[in-house]
Amino acid sequence: MTAPFPVQDRLRFAQFVLERLPNGRCRARVELTWRDSERFTGESEGLSSQAGELRCAAEATVQALTQSVDGGVGFELLGVKAVRAFDATVVIVSLSVQADDRSHRVVGSYLSDAEPARGAALAVLNATNRILGNRLFMR
Repeated sequence: MTAPFPVQDRLRFAQFVLERLPNGRCRARVELTWRDSERFTGESEGLSSQAGELRCAAEATVQALTQSVDGGVGFELLGVKAVRAFDATVVIVSLSVQADDRSHRVVGSYLSDAEPARGAALAVLNATNRILGNRLFMR
């Protein structure tokens, strides 16, 4: 028999806002939720260019992830890039993850033709969901 409500064992992408500021910069805000009651928000500011907006969105997501683990795991954004492949735009991110005195790299991607910056935020989540799903579920 299944439970009436599935257990939410992963962080969920709740909100993404990218503002292009008049001074040539951008600001990204990402909100993640866990079990619908906990919210984690990350913000970042960067250059308002294609590459700058991707990095800004990915950094905001990394900040929200860092809040969600309360210091239990460390994240560092190594790179983010939008590439054209198979007639579509794919956003790829590379992260360094430090947990349990070990460090390793993870890669995530997201197919995003319409909003590449939003795709960068989702690519970060795709890179980290397996790692964080178990860690959050056990708290």
